[in-house]
Amino acid sequence: MDISINVDTTNIDTMARAFKALADPTRLRVLEVLSRGEHCVCEIQAHLDPLPQNLLSHHLRVLKEAGLVLAEKRGRWVHYRLNEPRLEALRQSVPRLDPNKQVECACRGAVETK
Repeated sequence: MDISINVDTTNIDTMARAFKALADPTRLRVLEVLSRGEHCVCEIQAHLDPLPQNLLSHHLRVLKEAGLVLAEKRGRWVHYRLNEPRLEALRQSVPRLDPNKQVECACRGAVETK
């Protein structure tokens, strides 16, 4: 019985960084705000009071570095929006059970002895 599993490791580190960026409640709230459309920092902050702007900027930087949000500077303001293709790629990276590719564990056939 072949129980080898082929894992594509090319994007594992990139995906892990993105999931790490999502592992914070404040950053998830920022994404929720941005799911309603593009916003500047002050508009995002209005939804996340009493979060100080420097802390919000830190969270936005983490999200941007993970590729989850895009930023565009317009004059004095930076406008943020979701990076939809990147978020969809992240959603698709979560493994799903494929009923046609299930492999039976070798230990299930083993007889336990005492």
